[in-house]
Amino acid sequence: MQVRTRFAPSPTGYLHLGGLRTALYTYLFARSHGGKFILRIEDTDQEREVPGAVEKIYSSMAAAGLKYDEGPDVGGDYGPYIQSQRKDLYLPYAKQLVESGHAYYCFCTKERLDQARAEAEKKGENFKYDKHCLHLSKEEVQRRLDAGEPYVIRQNIPTEGKAGFDDLIFGHVEVDCSTLDDNVLIKADGLPTYNFANVIDDHTMGITHVTRGTEYLSSAPKYNLLYQAFGWEPPKYIHLPPVMANAQRKLSKRYGDPSFEDLLDQGYLKEAIINFIALLGWSPKGEQEIFSLEELEKIFDLDGINKAPAIFDMQKLRWFNAEYMRKLPFEEYLRLAAPWFEKALAPGKFDLRRLAELMQNRTEVLKDIPDMVSFLAEMPEFDPAIYTHKKMKTNPEIALQALKAVRPMLETIDPWTEQQLHDKVMEFIPTTGLKNGQMLWPLRIAISGRESTPGGAFEIAYLLGREETLKRLDDSIARLEK
Repeated sequence: MQVRTRFAPSPTGYLHLGGLRTALYTYLFARSHGGKFILRIEDTDQEREVPGAVEKIYSSMAAAGLKYDEGPDVGGDYGPYIQSQRKDLYLPYAKQLVESGHAYYCFCTKERLDQARAEAEKKGENFKYDKHCLHLSKEEVQRRLDAGEPYVIRQNIPTEGKAGFDDLIFGHVEVDCSTLDDNVLIKADGLPTYNFANVIDDHTMGITHVTRGTEYLSSAPKYNLLYQAFGWEPPKYIHLPPVMANAQRKLSKRYGDPSFEDLLDQGYLKEAIINFIALLGWSPKGEQEIFSLEELEKIFDLDGINKAPAIFDMQKLRWFNAEYMRKLPFEEYLRLAAPWFEKALAPGKFDLRRLAELMQNRTEVLKDIPDMVSFLAEMPEFDPAIYTHKKMKTNPEIALQALKAVRPMLETIDPWTEQQLHDKVMEFIPTTGLKNGQMLWPLRIAISGRESTPGGAFEIAYLLGREETLKRLDDSIARLEK
């Protein structure tokens, strides 16, 4: 039997990171078994659909490198792959369940249900539909249908016994049928509910393995009752523990947690994100942490999935991203960094190629670049206390001595290249009686205003050019003299 898995997002906006992990694990499971990976859009909840969200799903999947074998925009033998386009498929199956006694028509008004819900709340109980319409005669049901009364179709859950299923991560899960509600299968608008559409679509599309979050563990027994009612073999279930922002709460856009799209926009590399997400709740064998998608496809297995929730650690993601940044071919880094340089620096004013060479090993995330290079565009205000450096044996007094000594010599350097700056200054230092650090630390601070910069005094002076370097030096000397 060929493995067939599906990722079935709702078009309600961005692809959140928990959803991305589900998609990734679903994809990796299919690939590691030589199976098919399918994309299905579950848009039965029309009220929550966000315009443009379907296209966003396509672009996010493409950006993540999760290539599906079948889907709305690539076709396949089991389409359509958008639920609303399959609308006519669901009602006949629901009617089949009505005929076999596993479902029934319900004509209860919103008012009656609201009242029953309020009464349950008053008693401190969970609301459960009371099977009121199950007891209507066939003739009464037909009369109401002929009269055009609005209706839903509800699942007829047994009032006693157990409902259960086997999960490949959590083992056998079982609940008392008496705790389950007769949930709606077909809504008043004729569209199926999420749960019912899932069962019909998974069966008719030949899905063999269903991967989803543990929030669906409690509803899975209901799914299995439907499979049993139809006489179908259920798929194998893989329930994944949640991705948490911290020990208290799940990741959520509401709290400002980023989506996959947000991370890409901030300058995280998709390869780093995918590598990081893969290890959120799954452990490979051995010590290796850096994996390409192709490597993950070969080694992914369910044994490595942890039952405990995974914590999304932003610092760990930054570490992954920095590792991937360093490994980028230089031309690719330059292409990606250029727009971020332009946010802080005037076009054509600086040697961006040289700046990129200095920046690549220091860049953790591309969004950090503007702040890291902004000192080149404008000299920042800084506290003269940063001239003090114990290891370099320097302080503001020594800094003033060093800067006043080197200033006239710098003016003579021609051509103004990094190499010339290096050679001339290094040759000059011994004549001042100062150590290398006592000259170079103050010089870099004086022209950058920063304790930390991409590159040292010579690289910064080269990037700034002669005129700006000397101007900044004069200003810094004047401040120290005050």
